[in-house]
Amino acid sequence: MPAPTAPEPAVVDLLGLVAYGELLAFDRLAADARLAPDLRRRAALSEMAAAEMGNYRRIADRIVALGTPPDDAMAPYVEALQAYHDSTEPKDWLEAVTKAYVGDAITDDFLREIADGLAEPDRQLVLDVLHDSRYAEFAAAEMRAAIAADPRVANRLSMWARRLVGEALSQAGRVAAADRGALTALITRREGVDVPALFRRLTAAHTARMTAVGLNN
Repeated sequence: MPAPTAPEPAVVDLLGLVAYGELLAFDRLAADARLAPDLRRRAALSEMAAAEMGNYRRIADRIVALGTPPDDAMAPYVEALQAYHDSTEPKDWLEAVTKAYVGDAITDDFLREIADGLAEPDRQLVLDVLHDSRYAEFAAAEMRAAIAADPRVANRLSMWARRLVGEALSQAGRVAAADRGALTALITRREGVDVPALFRRLTAAHTARMTAVGLNN
């Protein structure tokens, strides 16, 4: 059965959230690239940053097509998303790749769930701008190599990952308030949706990712 058409204001709100997330991701990855221990890894993060800006352009163009200036659509999310990134600024390379691995994946999982309630072309657009699996694999490889070289690193990165999740959750309420209930509407309008089950799935996926790279929850 085709996905029902979501109310346009809710779609614009969601795309505004995604667009601002892409802008912040570009800024973050470009800054984190300077923490890289060599040029190969610096180039890898710089490539990721460039991809985020390309994604932003696609989302912004769609917001314009829906009749809203991108700045207006993004504005409600600036404070909450900026607060998350300001409070989780990595101090070194390993913290940077862990943030990319943990934080980006949780966001992608959530957006993937919401996208199922969108009509085309917005459903496919949101899915298209989710992070390429190569980037998660790159971050995971960096973390595994560091832990193999020094097992004590696992405890430090586990604590950092827990902090990332905690900070993300602390800002989630502010995001929900900022979007005037748009994300909740897009989730709950799906027939038979179970919001607690949704968050259990997100938690289970996060736990599996932590385990896969040798971190503890």
